[in-house]
Amino acid sequence: MGILDLRGLPCPEPVIKTKELLESAGMGVFTVLVDDLAAKENVSRFAANLGCYVNAKEHGEAYEITIVKGLTCETPEQPATMEPAKSAILFLSDTLGENPELGAILMRAFFGALPKATVLPAKLIFLNSSVRLTTEGSPVLEELCALEKLGVEILSCGTCLDFFGKKEALKTGKVTNIFDTIETMTGGYRVTTIS
Repeated sequence: MGILDLRGLPCPEPVIKTKELLESAGMGVFTVLVDDLAAKENVSRFAANLGCYVNAKEHGEAYEITIVKGLTCETPEQPATMEPAKSAILFLSDTLGENPELGAILMRAFFGALPKATVLPAKLIFLNSSVRLTTEGSPVLEELCALEKLGVEILSCGTCLDFFGKKEALKTGKVTNIFDTIETMTGGYRVTTIS
């Protein structure tokens, strides 16, 4: 059992250090210490996406994340049949297009129509000023909450939320980091960028 103390590291270093640990180590039980709620969620989600068992709990002023890699009592699953790639939409702005006034109207129309799509995206990722859409006062908050209930993962960049002073105002979805975004972009998702 190894202990990786990542307290005090800025985003996305805890996820990257955890990735390095899990890639270099074989099967085992690992403990990761972080001191930030966003880091706890990002590391937990990353390890779970790798198929690891994850259990996170508060440990004093830090979070202790137990990650079990490669140990299971379950029977291996049969290989899955080929499924179409999941899709993700990456938002870079809180408006759609160059004209801010028209862009705000188009963005509301987009989110009003998106829940009616034949196939919903698996993830909506919000970077830069688009994080304003997932926070208090957003004109599309109701639509985003409805999409989340339908199973769409809503992810807002933690660094961006900090930059705009909106971290405490997040109203839907989870905080993510740039490393998670890269993993989505390079991990088999069809990614469409909207700015």
